Amino acid sequence: MTKGNSRRPHRLRLILISSGLAFTLVGGAAAYKFGLFSDIGDPVSFGKVQATAAAAASDVPPEVRMPTGPAAQFVRTYRLPDGTQIARTTLTGKKSGFTGDVWVWVPKEYDDPRYAKSGFPVLISLPGGRGYPTNYWGTGPGLGLQKAVSDGAKAGKSLPFILVMPVHNADTKHHFDASDIPGEPKMGTWMVEDVPDFTKANFRTFTSRDGWAFMGSSAGGFGAFKHVLKYPDRFKAAIASGVDIVPDSPLWKGNTQAMDENNPEKLAEKLINAGGPDVYINFQIGTAESGRDKAEKFMNDYGRGPVHTQLQVIQDGEHNGKSYVRGMREGALEWISKVMKGPTPEPAVR
Repeated sequence: MTKGNSRRPHRLRLILISSGLAFTLVGGAAAYKFGLFSDIGDPVSFGKVQATAAAAASDVPPEVRMPTGPAAQFVRTYRLPDGTQIARTTLTGKKSGFTGDVWVWVPKEYDDPRYAKSGFPVLISLPGGRGYPTNYWGTGPGLGLQKAVSDGAKAGKSLPFILVMPVHNADTKHHFDASDIPGEPKMGTWMVEDVPDFTKANFRTFTSRDGWAFMGSSAGGFGAFKHVLKYPDRFKAAIASGVDIVPDSPLWKGNTQAMDENNPEKLAEKLINAGGPDVYINFQIGTAESGRDKAEKFMNDYGRGPVHTQLQVIQDGEHNGKSYVRGMREGALEWISKVMKGPTPEPAVR
């Protein structure tokens, strides 16, 4: 009896230790999954090869703009299986005065030493809906945008775009039509001035508009193709999905002059009368959503001269990001890549 009692504490300790270890393993796995031990939130820097290229600045082609600085402070929000990462920073626009978050993803080629002296094309990606305080293209890879670009580049059907994903509106209550509405936050200036300036400060880009484009869905699609029509000297192309055609924010309060200055129909007519420069707009519409008639009417009325348009029909596509990414895989990414400038690798040393 005494011998039996002396074994019980030892067995009890083994049970407790085993239970504690199991709890630690299960809890630890959950903690890692949900970020306690992961690298999400860690500081991130892009462009590991840029210092080498900067040291030989005289060898950098004139069409390439090396990062001008100051460097932004990024934190990692997601790491993709191929090692690329999405990171976020907070930007206060010097020209708009607006402060909002911006997410960035760069392709694997960006840190390849062969591309150290090359610029990369930029695709400013705008969400639909409120688009504040987050941009659903950048908060994670669930919609597949980053992988679509990676897969397209690997297959030779897409350029390896830098994706820059800013918030689209200034709050959760209003939509600002991607415009400087009188008396409201200057969301137009934010997207066509501050976001590109931020990109130029941090990444290797191109000096010409051939390296700058927009994509967006719904309200973001309106902003995407409106910006290209309004600033054709800065941006060359847009993928506009499930798109609005004319400004419709109630914040305009009947200010028709200001609305006309941000109306794609008016802007397209102005560009046609001016004779250029040429711009390229790919409309994406799913067969399970409305709006195709509006896109086709715009194409029939204004798709001439310097305004080049194309319609990507997404079979069974709905009004959502996953459908639009599928359309990009099925043709829109290849289409826009043909009119944009891509990076050039240095010849391999033999």
